[in-house]
Amino acid sequence: MTDWKTVSNDLAAQGYVATPDLAMALHLAVSLGRPLLLEGAAGVGKTEVAKALAAARGTNLIRLQCYEGLDANHAIYEWNYQRQLLSIRAAAEDGVTGQAVEERLFSEDFLLKRPLLEAIGQDTPPVLLIDEIDRADEEFEAYLLEVLSDFQITIPELGTISAKSRPIVILTANGTRDLSDALRRRCMYAYVEYPDRGTEIAILAARCPQVEAHLAGQIVGFVQSLRKEDLDKKPGVAEMLDFAAALSGLGINDLTDDPAILQASLATLLKTHRDRANFTTEVAQRLAGMAA
Repeated sequence: MTDWKTVSNDLAAQGYVATPDLAMALHLAVSLGRPLLLEGAAGVGKTEVAKALAAARGTNLIRLQCYEGLDANHAIYEWNYQRQLLSIRAAAEDGVTGQAVEERLFSEDFLLKRPLLEAIGQDTPPVLLIDEIDRADEEFEAYLLEVLSDFQITIPELGTISAKSRPIVILTANGTRDLSDALRRRCMYAYVEYPDRGTEIAILAARCPQVEAHLAGQIVGFVQSLRKEDLDKKPGVAEMLDFAAALSGLGINDLTDDPAILQASLATLLKTHRDRANFTTEVAQRLAGMAA
């Protein structure tokens, strides 16, 4: 039977270094057939968990990006109204009317499958990523609970469609709003922190093996110190990897080599005007010196 260490190794083979707590939560979610809710700041790698898991299992990743105003039509299915209109015109030209036309219009040929319907229609269990569920409103969250409870969807014109296989469901949240107790009860849970130094160095080594060990240690030290500064947006793991790739591409072997290049490379880490304006060359050099 697969255990959490196997899950950890499978993720590591895809370049994702998981903490034991996260690997155990993921193992339990898969073993028990329960959704996994991942919370944490933006940029800590929550979405990457789903991508790495899908790659490790050799299955499809189906993503539902949540946003304010998301409704069932955009998450589950819609009818292809343009094709329906064209079909109505063609039928009229052929003299076909009545029930035959209606049955044709509301068949699967005219159905646009959105992520939730697509996920339950897979022969092999996919990984269903419901990203930033806290951006959707409470009404959609309640509907989502129904879908996750039975893994079936009712389409009035077609009837109830049950899942061919149960998807592995991963939900992410950034703390935009409080989630309902009902959703939390249904899910396994893990809080994803920014990685510690050792873990982040391991992530960098896995994703950017061309970066020499000394520079890798400097990069991680610099970024972790940067996260402690007063910033509008703290750089996540993805930004750290972009920073490393930029420095490697520019031929930098030490963060203290060229202050001008270091300052220019901050475009990969600092993503607001205020952060760029406040983070002077002197501050960058101070942090680089501490990371050396």
